[in-house]
Amino acid sequence: MAEVATPRRSRITPEREAELYGAVLDLLREVGYDSLTMDTVAARTRSSKATLYRQWGGKAELVAKAIRHGKPGRIADVDTGSLRGDLHALVSHEDDPAMEQTSSLMRGLAMAIHHNPDLRRAFREQLIEPEMTEFRRVFQRAVDRGEVRADNPALDYVVHMMLGAFAARDLIDDEPPTQAFLHSYLDAVVLPALGA
Repeated sequence: MAEVATPRRSRITPEREAELYGAVLDLLREVGYDSLTMDTVAARTRSSKATLYRQWGGKAELVAKAIRHGKPGRIADVDTGSLRGDLHALVSHEDDPAMEQTSSLMRGLAMAIHHNPDLRRAFREQLIEPEMTEFRRVFQRAVDRGEVRADNPALDYVVHMMLGAFAARDLIDDEPPTQAFLHSYLDAVVLPALGA
């Protein structure tokens, strides 16, 4: 009796996935979240819409994963031996042009995140919660080393401080966030708040 071959779902290679994510980020910069459609992604990437839905479920998950993929390195993998070194190393992950692009992209997505529950959920699941978990590891190492008291109330707000500085730089100073600005912000605001 001859065996019947069962069709296998094709897997997207890491290179193809990176190409798709890059195209999504380019489209977000060009047209914004609301005007980005799975049709435009399919056309830009020469993919079928069915493949995109099968792999990512929908636009919100695809966008969140594309942004996550575009982030340089894992936060928890940075371990310089000191909290100051870790935070400065994290700021150094992106050069100034990349930071400016990220800032512009996040400004463009801010309203969409607030008005689209699917996108907000995808961001929480794909970006916010994983990164908060990674930051907690960085801070726990600092506590374990004795650099920060475990009961320091600022520990709960470090990510808020960093995101606030990143987002407010353009609004307040009419300049994009830069490494120099964020390094000085760490030393002037974040580390003193932590007593480190």
